[in-house]
Amino acid sequence: VQLQASGGGLVQAGDSLRLSCAASERSFSNYVMAWFRQAQGKEREFVAAITRGGRGPFYADSVKDRFTVSRDNAKNVVFLQMNSLKADDTAKYYCAAGPSRSSLRSYYSGYNYNSWGQGTLVTVSS
Repeated sequence: VQLQASGGGLVQAGDSLRLSCAASERSFSNYVMAWFRQAQGKEREFVAAITRGGRGPFYADSVKDRFTVSRDNAKNVVFLQMNSLKADDTAKYYCAAGPSRSSLRSYYSGYNYNSWGQGTLVTVSS
């Protein structure tokens, strides 16, 4: 599946931003969708994931209660609503698609995902 992320930009600390990720396939609803981010000089880290239904969503502790992941299966789009942004949230954000797994822990790992978008840059000024 091809993924196209958008919605990044330059905002101030405390602001909100909503990222979108559009998928190319009609089978989009079968995939677990996730957001990862990578700050300059740091490793990629898990942000959030949402299954096709019934389990999750799942969040990294650093974004819990500030970020919300959602999906619109009819439009093949997954969203990441980011509120109360901090300077530490500055990174390039990537959406990813992967299969459902019986182990919930697998959703936190990039190895579970075999399709990745090109990323969208979020910069939060303090």
